[in-house]
Amino acid sequence: MSSVRVRLAPSPTGTLHIGTARTAVFNWLFARHQGGQFLLRIEDTDRERSKPEFTSNILEGLAWLGLAWDEEPVIQSARIAAHREAISRLLASGHAYRCYASEAELEAMREGQRQAQQAPRYDNRHRHLTPEQQAAYQAEGREAVIRFRIDDDAVITWTDLVRGEMRWQGSDLGGDMVIARRAPADAIGDPLYNLVVVVDDAAMAISHVIRGEDHLANTAKQLLLYQALELPLPQFAHTPLILNAEGRKLSKRDGVTSVSDFREMGYTAEALANYMTLLGWSPPEGMGERFSLSEAATVFGFDRVNRAGARFDWDKLNWLNGQVLHALPADALLQRLQPLWQAAGLTLPPSAPWALDLCRLLGPSLLRLNDGVEQARPFLERPTPDDSARDQLTQPGAREALAALLPLLPDQATPLDADSARGLLDQAVAAAGVRKGVLMKSLRAALLGRLQGPDLVDTWLLLHPLGEDRSRIEASLGG
Repeated sequence: MSSVRVRLAPSPTGTLHIGTARTAVFNWLFARHQGGQFLLRIEDTDRERSKPEFTSNILEGLAWLGLAWDEEPVIQSARIAAHREAISRLLASGHAYRCYASEAELEAMREGQRQAQQAPRYDNRHRHLTPEQQAAYQAEGREAVIRFRIDDDAVITWTDLVRGEMRWQGSDLGGDMVIARRAPADAIGDPLYNLVVVVDDAAMAISHVIRGEDHLANTAKQLLLYQALELPLPQFAHTPLILNAEGRKLSKRDGVTSVSDFREMGYTAEALANYMTLLGWSPPEGMGERFSLSEAATVFGFDRVNRAGARFDWDKLNWLNGQVLHALPADALLQRLQPLWQAAGLTLPPSAPWALDLCRLLGPSLLRLNDGVEQARPFLERPTPDDSARDQLTQPGAREALAALLPLLPDQATPLDADSARGLLDQAVAAAGVRKGVLMKSLRAALLGRLQGPDLVDTWLLLHPLGEDRSRIEASLGG
């Protein structure tokens, strides 16, 4: 049985971000490729910003994408006793200490560093306080954070599964690291990110930590914590960030970044998961760019994960989404479109085969599911002609062509097929003495209220059983 155990550890301080979702995809693919387990941990220790609705959004988004997890999610806030116990061990071993520096003192230190054009860092001023000095600070009523010692001459190395050999100097990590917030006297305040991540990953027996490259400095700090706590080390893989068109990290300023937003825009889970896999990973030659998560899992590995940032390409996502929609059988497309039509107030005729025919007609032109609302609207409710349609209906020969076609229309109860419809068009053109293009454009304007749309004959055949072909032509003629 594989010992590979990976995790996604989102903070429920917002909706599921596309970057977090891509990290989830890579974790899931690696776990499935290795026959391992994909786990979840909800990092809700930011009490003010963590919300239950964000946890629900994250879990729903992952499930929608098809990223099933293998155990009940771990709730980080429920493990605070274990975090504090680890801090107590670090205090006892001398790897951590209490720092009583006030916020005013720390700000004065940072201002001095700014004036000297130095990188911001803690100067470790309280690392060697005597018991008497600590007692004096406590007598003043000062509260203390707890800091973890990071020696400037420490060298931290690891072999990253994406980036190869990594090397950090302790002097580059900003001084001794706060691992617990301020608390009075001998209490331990709320434990902080780098400490709790190490403790929880070890408790969950995580074998591989797969996350974005923006965590590289955190990894260097966390490796020191693993060593101080004598915990087994996982392997690390730092994936490239998702960038916008200008090459900057994708952010809310770029508009849509939440998985739920993509879903509301009409993107499918299959296409979005497919596209996220391509954001930083290159499929093997011959595989192509259109595949399912299960197919990707059979070949996924970090040897094909890029180091450079991955630029988000809307055209590629739209193409993939269109490929998914075009491949859907009519009944599957109807299942996805019907809730959107209902939400838009569009009512289907009672005939189930008619709805499937509508999906067959619209499916090949859809890029997003939401496109199916406006494209279906002129079939499900009487359209108001747009400017182009009104202009066409005033062109020379337009009224004559439609007037010639109208008496040739069979009753709506009489079936009409494509060959018969084309024959009627030829008869009307001959009777009106106009070019066929005049009739075709005018008929489209009359039926759909616009000059763009699916195949005209197929459109006509769909509207005929409803009697809408006759009534719409009559309306265009002022009847």
